[in-house]
Amino acid sequence: MNQEASGSSRKRKRRNRKKHETLSTKQSTIAATGVASSSAKQTPCASTVSKSSHKPSSFLEKMKAKLSGGHFRMLNEKLYTCSGDEAFKYFKEDPSLFDMYHTGYQEQMSRWPEQPVNIIIKWLKDHNSSLIVADFGCGDARLAKGVKNKVFSLDLVSNDPSVIACDMSNTPLDSLSIDVAVFCLSLMGTNFPSFLQEAHRVLKPSGWLLIAEVKSRFNPNNGGADPDKFSQAVCDLGFTSVSKDFSNKMFILLYFRKKPKNKSSNKEIKWPELKPCLYKRR
Repeated sequence: MNQEASGSSRKRKRRNRKKHETLSTKQSTIAATGVASSSAKQTPCASTVSKSSHKPSSFLEKMKAKLSGGHFRMLNEKLYTCSGDEAFKYFKEDPSLFDMYHTGYQEQMSRWPEQPVNIIIKWLKDHNSSLIVADFGCGDARLAKGVKNKVFSLDLVSNDPSVIACDMSNTPLDSLSIDVAVFCLSLMGTNFPSFLQEAHRVLKPSGWLLIAEVKSRFNPNNGGADPDKFSQAVCDLGFTSVSKDFSNKMFILLYFRKKPKNKSSNKEIKWPELKPCLYKRR
C-alpha cells in the first residue's frame, strides 16, 4: 500500500508540473497578444478613423437638411395662404426667414429637369434687348443676371442692391413704364389678382405679361383652377391671350399682351382660386 501511495504521489506531482508549465506558456502568449492589441487600439488605421468620423457628420447633415426642409414647408405654406401685404410685413420683421425660404426653394428647383426662368430668359433673348422688364417675385434675381435688358427685380426682401423690396401689389414703378412683366412661380398670395392688376398698371400699351406657374395649380381634376377660366379673367383685366404652353411636366407658361386701348369696364372679374402648392413631408 505504501509503494502504491508513493507512486500515486509522484504521478500527481508530474501532472501538476505539466499544468504549471502549460499555464505559464498561455499567460505569456496572452500578455504578448495584449500588448499588440493595445498598440493597435492606440494607432487605428485611416479607414477606421474615416468611418467613425464620417457617420456623425453624415447624421448631422441629414438632421440639418430635415430641419431646413421643415422650415421651408412652413414658410411656403405661409406665402400661399396669406396676402402679399401680410407676407411683406412677415419677412420685414425677420429677413433671415426669407433666406431660409429661398434656400429650400432652390433645393426644390434643383430636382426639376427644366426650370421656367430659363425659358423666360431665352424668350427675352429672342426679343429686343431694349425691352424694360419687371420681374415680380424675382428671388435671387437670376432673370436680371441672365439677360442684357434693364430689369426691375422685385421681391418681399432685398439682400441685394439690385432688388427692390416691396409688396407685389404695390410697387414703386411708374405707370406705363414697363415692356414686359414676369411672374415666374410667384402668384403665391391669396390676393394674387391684385399682383396682376399692378402689372397692368405699370405695363405700356401692348406690353407683355408672362406667367409661369406650377402645373398642378391649373389642374381642375385635382382641385386646381381651370386654365381657360384663369386666362379669361386675365383678359377681362385688359389683356389678350397670345399663347399657352402645357408641354412641360412641372409647369405651364401663359403669354399675354396688354390691350393697346383698354376701355374702363365696371364688369366684375371672376378670378378662379389658385390651388396652393404645398410640399408633402418626407
